[in-house]
Amino acid sequence: MIYRTRIFLDFWNFQLAWNYKTLDAASGESLRCDWTAIPRVLTAAAAEVIQKTDADAGLNLEETLVHASYNPISDSDRRLKQWLDNFLDKQASFRVKLRERRPQPTKIRCTSCQHELEACPNCGAGYVRYPEKGVDSALLVDVLTLAWEGAYEVAVLVSSDADLIPGVEKVQERGLRVINATWSDRGHHLAKACWGSFRLDDLVDQLRR
Repeated sequence: MIYRTRIFLDFWNFQLAWNYKTLDAASGESLRCDWTAIPRVLTAAAAEVIQKTDADAGLNLEETLVHASYNPISDSDRRLKQWLDNFLDKQASFRVKLRERRPQPTKIRCTSCQHELEACPNCGAGYVRYPEKGVDSALLVDVLTLAWEGAYEVAVLVSSDADLIPGVEKVQERGLRVINATWSDRGHHLAKACWGSFRLDDLVDQLRR
């Protein structure tokens, strides 16, 4: 049987873990990931998981849905947005959804006296941060919505976020299969909740540029 398949990928959850896992201590640099290889490599790995219980099963990838966020005042994030929009989104199977990070007022606490500062004592500018917010929720909405639309039979979920577990359980109640692609030292609870899982650590050589 051939199962219609979609990959759901949290960009920063994957990329930050990739950077950490492939970091070379001597050079201080991480390997570069070949993003164009992700659909092929992850689909093949998920097929191996399915075939452990159904030897004749195959997967037909219909979409690789990537959720990402960016800081609009960061030069590096603006370059990332251009790459996501102008390159990755145009590759076969990819659809990229971007969220702009919004500034939020924040405070800085002195570790000695515990006094909190809301603004710079020199110029008076308020402290702000640009947290990633809403990406996991948006990804989960797509997982649920596309499941209810009958758009896939197998979901490959690239994340280690335990907040996704209730949605995964709801999808699997419909008889659909969610396979978690995660790293060896994180995301154990999500992997346990999914129908199956595989380790991204084992695929680094196939994904490196």
